[in-house]
Amino acid sequence: MKRTIPIVLILLAFSAAAFAQTTDPIEKALLPAPRNMKEGATVIKWKADYTYDTLRKGTNRLVCYDRSGQPGQQPFAVECTSIANLERVAQSLKMEAIPDKKESRAAFEAAEKAGKWTKPEFGSVWYHLSGPDQEHSRTHITVAVPGATTQSLGLPETAEKGGMWIMNAGTSLAHLMTPGS
Repeated sequence: MKRTIPIVLILLAFSAAAFAQTTDPIEKALLPAPRNMKEGATVIKWKADYTYDTLRKGTNRLVCYDRSGQPGQQPFAVECTSIANLERVAQSLKMEAIPDKKESRAAFEAAEKAGKWTKPEFGSVWYHLSGPDQEHSRTHITVAVPGATTQSLGLPETAEKGGMWIMNAGTSLAHLMTPGS
């Protein structure tokens, strides 16, 4: 009897850990979504041609998707943003898929310079959850402010002051960085 108790406890611990990792593609994609928006969020699955299938139609403007295994992403990566940003995401996926890092960066820079990289919706939030696996993932939240600068928003363009700041100021990639996320 004494030997079976530790074995049962070990099996229960492994079972709990297995259930903590979601395998449902909709639930997985929704992990970074704010609790009050999760139920109404749309869930999509990106296809190889940078179009997507809708797995679940939502009732609000939040869209969530799995980016695990995509170029430049952590092994576990899920993301949510405004449905208005899907064209920009598709363009970014295509440029991120360029195998040579210098060519990929050049494609982003050329699209930005030519004004062909669709601007994200001003004020839209990007919720990211990524890491080596779900258990060791980290949340990162940014707010899109395309074209914003210190002069237009009054926020610094570096993290030196320890508060919110504008990264990539003056570009379509400009976004607010939030400390600690």
